[in-house]
Amino acid sequence: PLVPENVLDVCSLEQPVGIAVAFGGQTPLRLAPVLAEAGYPILGGVLDSIDAAEDRGRFARIAGELAPKWGLAENADEAYAVAAEIGYPVLVRPHHVIGGRGMHVAYGPDDLDVTGPVLIDSYLEGALELDVDALADGEGAWVAAILEHVEPVGVHSGDSACLLPGPSVNAKLETEIREVASFIAKGVGAKGLLNLQLAVHHGRLYVLEANPRASQIGRAHV
Repeated sequence: PLVPENVLDVCSLEQPVGIAVAFGGQTPLRLAPVLAEAGYPILGGVLDSIDAAEDRGRFARIAGELAPKWGLAENADEAYAVAAEIGYPVLVRPHHVIGGRGMHVAYGPDDLDVTGPVLIDSYLEGALELDVDALADGEGAWVAAILEHVEPVGVHSGDSACLLPGPSVNAKLETEIREVASFIAKGVGAKGLLNLQLAVHHGRLYVLEANPRASQIGRAHV
């Protein structure tokens, strides 16, 4: 199992000169700080970019107007207040989660299930969701693939079906996506592989999240 104790045992045996954390979804991103604290070099210097992307509030501030309307809540009482201010439906997203754990859509107060710090943002119901794989150098990004989800926005991409190339992505939208990818890559300081989850809602492009790693499909291709 990829848990700190086991991975540290392997590192102790192998004594790696460096560790790449871009090819295993959220699990290695969570392991990276533990490995770095134990003295093992993380290739690419990506620890701060991981935190910038995985801390929901920090990332929303980086995304700025590209992010759906959002707010932070530390507990259930604050979540009710934030959701009421944003307006239902809302998407509830805990910080630093694996595989979308704890994420849910709330159509009213009775649907909110908050036990710790979360970001709450406007749920873009009926939006088109896109997965973007890019290569970043800390200053910008080169987009390798734009994948269009078949399911509605919010379905975890590891469980979804995608089309490549995306049939709804015209030349104008593709240009905007490439500009947004470079903007976000620079904002989080990403170096190496970068996955973006975007949404198109009423003709406007939004950034849902970024992950300093390959997407599920990208990993399969690698």
